[in-house]
Amino acid sequence: MIIPIRCFSCNKPVAHLWEEYVERVKKGEDKKEVLDKLGLERYCCRALFLGHVDLLDMATQFKKF
Repeated sequence: MIIPIRCFSCNKPVAHLWEEYVERVKKGEDKKEVLDKLGLERYCCRALFLGHVDLLDMATQFKKF
């Protein structure tokens, strides 16, 4: 739902990179190059970014009890 603060495998902080990653990918840059430039070299961190689905907007549409 929300990007984790740290990578689950290597414990590297990654949450601060999420906004820049999303903006650059929306502009049309290649995902691989964006991840390289952000300094995400480990496959665990890259998989975290590539596999993340942002569901926060959809979840906020529902009522709270």
